[in-house]
Amino acid sequence: MGSLARLRTGRARVYGARAPLRTQIVTLVVALLAVLSAITTTVSYFSLQSTLYKQLDTQLDMVAGRAAGVRGPRPPDSSADSQTMGGQDGAGAPQDAGAQTGSSPSSNTTADANSSQDATVPSPGDQIPNAVIGGTIVVRVTNGVVNDAGYFNPESGAYTTLTDKQIAALQKVRSDASARSVSVPELGTMRVIARTDHADSVVITAMPMTQMTTTLRDYLVVSVGASTLLVIVAGFLGAILVRRSLRPLDRMATAAQAVSKMELSRGEVDVIPRVPVHTDGATEVDHVGTALNTMLSHVETSLAARHESEMQVRQFVADASHELRTPLASIRGYAELIERSHQELSAETHRSIDRIHSEAIRMGGLVEDMLLLARLDAGRGLAHEQVDLSALAIDAITDAHAAGRDHDWVLDLPDDSAVEIPGDEARLRQVFANLLANARVHTPAGTRVTLSVAATSTGATIDVCDNGPGISPELLPRIFQRFTRADSARSRSGGSTGLGLAIVAAIVKSHGGKVDVSSGDGKTSFNVWLPGASA
Repeated sequence: MGSLARLRTGRARVYGARAPLRTQIVTLVVALLAVLSAITTTVSYFSLQSTLYKQLDTQLDMVAGRAAGVRGPRPPDSSADSQTMGGQDGAGAPQDAGAQTGSSPSSNTTADANSSQDATVPSPGDQIPNAVIGGTIVVRVTNGVVNDAGYFNPESGAYTTLTDKQIAALQKVRSDASARSVSVPELGTMRVIARTDHADSVVITAMPMTQMTTTLRDYLVVSVGASTLLVIVAGFLGAILVRRSLRPLDRMATAAQAVSKMELSRGEVDVIPRVPVHTDGATEVDHVGTALNTMLSHVETSLAARHESEMQVRQFVADASHELRTPLASIRGYAELIERSHQELSAETHRSIDRIHSEAIRMGGLVEDMLLLARLDAGRGLAHEQVDLSALAIDAITDAHAAGRDHDWVLDLPDDSAVEIPGDEARLRQVFANLLANARVHTPAGTRVTLSVAATSTGATIDVCDNGPGISPELLPRIFQRFTRADSARSRSGGSTGLGLAIVAAIVKSHGGKVDVSSGDGKTSFNVWLPGASA
């Protein structure tokens, strides 16, 4: 299972690193079209090649049949008294000037005298071809002796005798076998066939393949060029069509990014943008858009219900806190009145009155904190004036030293100038007080607490560090939540409402700043950043 999970994770990483969807689709279509074009071109090429071979072999078979029935021109060194004479003249045309079976000797003698070449008398049943195709080679071998070996040059029309190497290449073809391609020196590839005539002579006939090769080459060039052009045009048009088809997905992504940038964690949520889709929902993209809009509607409804519930709770807390202020003040007043009276009270009664007074004060502080958080949650405006953080730090460290003389308090301020930012002085003063009170309450005696204030290019920073036992890792993620209390790992010398750091976070956020905490063995640090006038 573990290896399977790792394999799936690796595949997910590979897929995640791929190109955009439109690029993948266009690439796939172009690649598929290129493969199909290559297959089509290859099949058609070999089909055309087979057809041309059949045509050439048919033509070669006809020429070979005619050549096997008549001898070609004799070489210049041949004797003039041959009983059988060639039937073709030097120009490549057949010579049939009265060469008929049964002609008189006198007519043959006259033809012999008037011709510079030997006349030919075909054997009975032989057919003299009406024309000879230029470049066609005829080699006649009788009893192993080559009698005729030449061809008519297609350019000059003159009869050309073959060389020994050319004859040797042609003699490799077996008699009465099917046609085959042979590479003839200086003449290129020829289609060759060998036949045995009625005189048991082997007649080798060869025809050039130049025209067929040229046709195949031209077809291949045209086919490859057309296929390449088709793939390019298809890729261009496919990119346009895919981009147009996936345009709704871009709008969905834009809408999703806009929603992701909205503040949805708290407060009133603005109207969530919807994705424009076709009402008919004919395509899969429309289905996705409709589903996304439905989901956004549900999210918007849920967030609106949550906001309404939060507002009701905040209003209840604000109303309850406001209503509790008067009775708590009355309790404190009556407790002080009893203490100042001249009535004789027992020691136990005095202790009870003191507890009532102290608890009323603590509860009053809790009520004030809850009212402050309610005001901050409601977004009520804060005062914006230039506040000297250095002066606030001096006052805060002085008060902390008076409240916790068993701690070592250190103040670190810049020497050159005061650190000033725009803000609400009363609320920022409370930030200092709560951070130092948190360090005093949750660290043992003898702990060193350092308060630092510094100016930055974007505002100012406030750091409160101590070398106490630290904060447990389980508590750190919710340290700024309301009513969060430290566990037993951090000593406490006084009561805590669990609202001090929540108030710090709310005040800092209302000023546009941020606060975070880091803690380890022997060190805890609260870091506050507040924006300056230009931030």
